[in-house]
Amino acid sequence: MTLEQEKNPWLAAEVRFDNAAAKLGLDDGMRKVLKSPAREMTVHIPVQLDDGRLEVFTGYRVQHSIARGPGKGGIRYAPDVSIDEVRALASWMTWKCAVVNIPYGGAKGGVICNPALMSDGELERLTRRYTAGIMDMIGPDRDIPAPDMNTNAQVMAWIMDTYSMRMGSATTAVVTGKPMELGGSLGRQEATGRGCMLVTLEALSRFGLKPEDSKVVIQGFGNVGGMAARLMAKRGFRIIAIVEYDGAVYNANGLDIEALMAHRKETGSINEFEGGEAMDKREAMFLPCDVLVPAATENVITSENAGKLNCRILCEGANGPTTAVADGILAEKGIFVIPDILANAGGVTVSYFEWVQDRQGYFWNEGLVNSRLEEIMVRSFADVANWGEKRKVDNRTAAYMLALDRVASAIRLRGIYA
Repeated sequence: MTLEQEKNPWLAAEVRFDNAAAKLGLDDGMRKVLKSPAREMTVHIPVQLDDGRLEVFTGYRVQHSIARGPGKGGIRYAPDVSIDEVRALASWMTWKCAVVNIPYGGAKGGVICNPALMSDGELERLTRRYTAGIMDMIGPDRDIPAPDMNTNAQVMAWIMDTYSMRMGSATTAVVTGKPMELGGSLGRQEATGRGCMLVTLEALSRFGLKPEDSKVVIQGFGNVGGMAARLMAKRGFRIIAIVEYDGAVYNANGLDIEALMAHRKETGSINEFEGGEAMDKREAMFLPCDVLVPAATENVITSENAGKLNCRILCEGANGPTTAVADGILAEKGIFVIPDILANAGGVTVSYFEWVQDRQGYFWNEGLVNSRLEEIMVRSFADVANWGEKRKVDNRTAAYMLALDRVASAIRLRGIYA
């Protein structure tokens, strides 16, 4: 397998699916049902640009499974969005929702564009026309989008408004990750990072480690990595390095995360931070540590560098940070992996809470959101770890087996409509 094939997210999802399905003993028919996306849509989106030119963008929405409930998954805007990527991400959402046992299926969307080169007006027109194009697929009982790479609460507000105008009434439950004023949930912004911290605490207990005795390296300092760093630091973890796309900063005694956040806000970068020393961003990933949290993009741990990792616990804050080929290398090294479909499920869990609150018309305080998130993440970690121990498989395989089993059970109970 070439490195390019290794990094294909759809192929990686397929390899892990096949491995788990074989260990579960699923028959060929069920494998075909579970593997195939339920529905895919490609839309071509004409947008009038600010300079008067008319441009056409391509967008996708994939519903991988709706066996356990409405589709759930984010929408990303990026120049390199592809249908294979969206398919893979949609399938990961199916397994992620099943692992934490919330009543959703999996979906994902994306638009090929470079939002950094677009004005707010252009992004709004793009978003509204894309929403109109996928209108028949989405809805509070069908498929609930959320923010993802390069999209945010404002984009969700535009989607919600466009959908509501078509329906003739305010339909806040059509998206999650919205502004608080439009039915957003307290605790949503911190949810994915908080979930990473919670499952890391559970993993530490298995090694007899305490947060204050644990060194952490975090790759990515955005919403997931930054929140994980902030929450972990508050719990006593020693964050020795933060790795970003343009550099890395290191302090053996632990970085002052709040000061680093203030520096990044002021300068736009973590570089030249006085509270740490600069180091090569590639080498920082291989620092000796107790916990490594890849929380940026896909395919950062591959067959080329997995052997160099020097951590005891790998907590996957990003979607797909480890390739399927690298899984075997990590297993040989004895690294305890908290797979992405468990580790970063805090975000979709609180999105579920937001959807529930919107449908109830009654909103929870932040303490209740966080306590219910902790309950689900701790229980789900135990479910995955117990599956792995009983069946003598690694955590990623256990998580996929658990998820496939739950989705397959729902399909068997529902039957095949004919």
